[in-house]
Amino acid sequence: MSLDAPHLAGNVDATGLSVGIVVSRFNADITEALLYGAISALKEHGSRDEYLTIVHVPGAFEIGTIAAKMANSGRFDAIVCLGCVIRGDTAHFDYVCQGAMDAIGKVAQRGDVGVGNGVLTLETHAQALERVGGAHGHKGEEAALTAVEVAQQLNLLE
Repeated sequence: MSLDAPHLAGNVDATGLSVGIVVSRFNADITEALLYGAISALKEHGSRDEYLTIVHVPGAFEIGTIAAKMANSGRFDAIVCLGCVIRGDTAHFDYVCQGAMDAIGKVAQRGDVGVGNGVLTLETHAQALERVGGAHGHKGEEAALTAVEVAQQLNLLE
């Protein structure tokens, strides 16, 4: 099938892109693995340390606050959000997950910065381990490359 309409395809070249990474300290063994994966993927795709800004926040709920501030600053082409929320015995899980996703979604909907959502919402710690290089890939890497690809597509639409 031939497509005659303009076709814009993003890419994952992070060269020269200013990338903000917001990472939760809660469930640090998982979130640090997400961070390591994100940084590795960004560097593998052309980024360098001087183009990365990493901000640690207490938990997943606070990620959206910092991501919004980063987006409002106009300094970042892409923002990567990393966190891990594991269900406990109370409804707190639901409120934290909903609040985090709503806030990250609002930043993404702005349409002026690429956003990668690497906030894991899981039932168990074992499921988290499967998502930081296990059976379900590496969600830190995926979030970083998603943010870069969206940033590149936004640049094509300018």
